[in-house]
Amino acid sequence: MGIGGSDMYRQQILDHYKNPRNTGEIEDPTFTHVGENPMCGDEIRMDVVLSEDEETIEHVVFRGDGCAISQASASMLTEKLQGMPVGDLRAMDRDDIVDMLGVDISPMRVKCAVLAEKVAQDGLDIYFDELDIEKTMTEEDD
Repeated sequence: MGIGGSDMYRQQILDHYKNPRNTGEIEDPTFTHVGENPMCGDEIRMDVVLSEDEETIEHVVFRGDGCAISQASASMLTEKLQGMPVGDLRAMDRDDIVDMLGVDISPMRVKCAVLAEKVAQDGLDIYFDELDIEKTMTEEDD
């Protein structure tokens, strides 16, 4: 899998991969965004509902396909994002994701781990007209 760390965290990643949380679709999301990591074949689509004042993430779900790291990261991130202020999502970086996963990730696997974060951030930026892209691609994020 390309990760190192305690067995507890590895088991947590495998659990989120085999039993992902917050999967599916939201009928009328505030925004939906898609991303992929072509190097590994990971794909993630996120549906996000913002609060009426657009300051807080009320609900988020994902669906996707890919390696254990990308899918577990998406599952874990959706749990973390529920109720999070929009500014906190914008401030997240790869270190936050690696800390959330709790394992050492090889440089080749970091793009798998951060895909969900980038999809959520880019989707937010597109919604607020701060970014104009069709799809998030992790190979561009060096």
